[in-house]
Amino acid sequence: MNNNPLGTTATPVAREYDAGLKAHMQRIYNRMVGGVLATAIVAMVVGSSPMLLELFLGGPQRYIVMFAPLAVVWFGFRPDKMSSGKLMIAFYALAVLYGISFAAIAAVATNNPAFAIVVAKAFFIATSMFAGLSILGYTTKKDLSGMRTFLSMGIIGLVGVSVMNIFFQSDMMTNLVAAAGIVLFAGLTVWQTQDMKNMYNANAPEEMMSRYSWAAALNLYISFIAMFQYILHFLGRD
Repeated sequence: MNNNPLGTTATPVAREYDAGLKAHMQRIYNRMVGGVLATAIVAMVVGSSPMLLELFLGGPQRYIVMFAPLAVVWFGFRPDKMSSGKLMIAFYALAVLYGISFAAIAAVATNNPAFAIVVAKAFFIATSMFAGLSILGYTTKKDLSGMRTFLSMGIIGLVGVSVMNIFFQSDMMTNLVAAAGIVLFAGLTVWQTQDMKNMYNANAPEEMMSRYSWAAALNLYISFIAMFQYILHFLGRD
């Protein structure tokens, strides 16, 4: 006797969808974590080599290293046109560039145990925040699509102010940018998590979903890295 009021096919279909969604989300997070690990390894390798530090960060070329990630994101990462394999290369190229940028932080941490603890604390706080925000974005029933325009405009403004502050070197402006950055990228993490959940389509071609997954992994990676940087700024002031 069938006691399922929804019919005999509803439960298997729902289970198949849930399993596919779980695999989709896990693939995105695995790729994002892979990028974070690549950044950490490159930062440690370059930061432990005076020759590499001088090569990448010892002169005007450090500005190329600083702005190269933006060039990759804006011009070298096109999920609508690039294959999954090319997106993977672009993603890890970005992770390596960020690792080179963080090499100076790694060098100080290597030679200063107190600062190494500060870096570890910032990483732990960023990881905890990221996990909580992702859970919120995944579980909330509220439509967060309206946040996209506000957050995008805010981050564009943040980048502009950050570039200006390279010349002004204002401590107050730096603190304001860091505080605003934490808020903006926290909100972006929540929205991105809901968006990547909603973009799952069990009937979409595997290559298409893989390309979307690389794009989602990149978005989450950038949000995590940004939050870590801004948190480290406040913890490292003392």
